[in-house]
Amino acid sequence: MRKSIFFTLLLAGIILAQTPKVKLGIDVLKENNFRELKGKRVGLITNPTGVNNQLISTIDILAASDEFELVALYGPEHGVRGDYAAGDYVENYTDEKTNLPVYSLYGKTRKPNKEMLKGIDVLVFDIQDIGCRSYTYISTMGVAMEAAAENNIGFVVLDRPNPLGGNKVEGNLVEDGFISFVSQFKIPYVHGLTVGELALLLNNEGMLSQGIKCDLKVVPMSGWKREISFEETGLEWIPTSPHIPYKETSGYYVATGVLGELGVISEGVGYTIPFQVYAAEWIDAPLMAEKMNELDLDGITFRPIVFKPFYGKNSGKRLSGVQLHITDFEKVNLLELQFRFLEVHNMLYPEKNPFELCDKSRISMFDKVCGTSKIRELFTKSFRFADIKEYLEKDIKNFKDVSGKYYLYGN
Repeated sequence: MRKSIFFTLLLAGIILAQTPKVKLGIDVLKENNFRELKGKRVGLITNPTGVNNQLISTIDILAASDEFELVALYGPEHGVRGDYAAGDYVENYTDEKTNLPVYSLYGKTRKPNKEMLKGIDVLVFDIQDIGCRSYTYISTMGVAMEAAAENNIGFVVLDRPNPLGGNKVEGNLVEDGFISFVSQFKIPYVHGLTVGELALLLNNEGMLSQGIKCDLKVVPMSGWKREISFEETGLEWIPTSPHIPYKETSGYYVATGVLGELGVISEGVGYTIPFQVYAAEWIDAPLMAEKMNELDLDGITFRPIVFKPFYGKNSGKRLSGVQLHITDFEKVNLLELQFRFLEVHNMLYPEKNPFELCDKSRISMFDKVCGTSKIRELFTKSFRFADIKEYLEKDIKNFKDVSGKYYLYGN
């Protein structure tokens, strides 16, 4: 009898542990019998991250419903089923499983045009973002909202967690002249919003093109809070792209990705820990780790590492440097880290200036990702983080005051 009770409790514990604490927007939508889509012809913008909390594809969930008609799919970078590599040009095609047309939003156009939207009553957006401005899925969402407004089509966002949480905000706003697909909107580099909250901000604060507004509805999550980590949601992490394979990678992307745009210092892409290193052929790994740790930065420890990338620009080269180990996510300033590294790197290797060694086209990309040229101009005068700290932080308070109006999950 005792054994029977024990195994019953054990089984119940296993089932409970496997049940995610958070219901995603798609879960809530289905639970409400697709209230927002009833009787409509629906177009779905999604990719492999568009699954419910039991890992069933949003495409398949919507295609199986009799409450509305799913008539078209729209794929951002990497395609709706994840069949394309980063940066690959994607043509329109047919989804083999559903036989629905798939319109590419990472090919000839990144914004759905009138022909793509013909016969559509509402566009649904369901993609896992990583909470960083330069990651292009939120750009896709924003320009699709503009297209919906221009064509009198409704827009529904199925909300998902921000893996960087809802409280961390870092970086300056994008400035005029630096709007691009990696900085599409005037928001900080780390914005602290879910995609649903961000959609509300863009729509209601006139941040879409020419201040246009769409007929927007957000299906919020159930059980998510701003302060919880992705680990605490109980959800499985689906790689949002090939180089964001783990839930932790989102934070490391912020910590190394801006520097990685120069193409001189490896951020680890091409190896097993993308975005988790600073490395180059000339770096003395133990010395670099020692000097970085002497900075005594909050929430981060640096470990010496030597490795050979398996593919990409540095394939087969012996690279040395440091691996980043975030020890306290709440305390660490992610964006700051790459500039602190550049500060130490310049002290040790002044003849290896990444801004001089890089292809000059990468300077423009660096500035676009930063949302301004001021960061580069101020920093490269003396290679001191202190020279850009105030600039990076100048917009944070005002942004929090504005964005806080659109919080769906407390605070």
